[in-house]
Amino acid sequence: MLEIEVSRIDPNPDQPRREFEPGALQQLADSIRQHGVLQPVVVRQAGPRYELVMGERRFRASQLAGRRSVPAVILDVDPADRLELAIVENVQRQDLNPIELGLAYQALARAGHTQEEIGRKVSMDRSSIANHIRLLDLSRTIQADVEAGRLSMGHAKALLQVPDLEAREALRARALSEALTVRATEEAARVIVRGEKDPLDPKSRAAERSGSSGSSSPKAALDPDTRAYIERLERRLQTRVELHPATGGGGKLEIRYFDLEDLERIGNLLLGLA
Repeated sequence: MLEIEVSRIDPNPDQPRREFEPGALQQLADSIRQHGVLQPVVVRQAGPRYELVMGERRFRASQLAGRRSVPAVILDVDPADRLELAIVENVQRQDLNPIELGLAYQALARAGHTQEEIGRKVSMDRSSIANHIRLLDLSRTIQADVEAGRLSMGHAKALLQVPDLEAREALRARALSEALTVRATEEAARVIVRGEKDPLDPKSRAAERSGSSGSSSPKAALDPDTRAYIERLERRLQTRVELHPATGGGGKLEIRYFDLEDLERIGNLLLGLA
């Protein structure tokens, strides 16, 4: 292990992290001022200089703490191995957001690794690797929402179900403005793909009501209190609910589901299991 001047160390060009939280970095810098750098960074020789392989947070915090040198271990690694080590370090520390992970896995794939190989290296299944890489098909606006934590990976996967880009962006805006759950976003995406009106969309509700005068729409015949109750059911179950009153006070309640998984979800809600 050597002490290497920080001015002779260049950042890792393959660093998968795009954002370093300033508060956490400052906290680490304060700890380094008090206790020093407890774990050396890992570098590779690059001519007269050095290139970081692992330990970018410690390196940046050391600079912030005003240190002139850091303890370092020199490894003889090629660029492909450098990329892999940087990614594995960040994945193990859970330092990467879903978009950064997608970019990291994409970089490994471009370096010649299959998704199965990548999964083995980072202890994830192949489908998880594929799902992270698919996030890169989203617009930069949606990617930024995921990076900032405004939308989760579950929301992002739901948005990917919508092939029409304009409709996808509209659903993204609605998910943010209405604070939709992942399940509600998935349901709205299914409705869009099937070309149906979304019963949970306020605009669809308004259009339905304005066009229901004199029609045989089940909701048109309901009194305001009953209609409000049905709409509460729709919000709770996140699907379309229809009430068909019959003479004599009875009637029929229809609850829409889209697949067996959706049926199980609704059943669990009705049984109090969710």
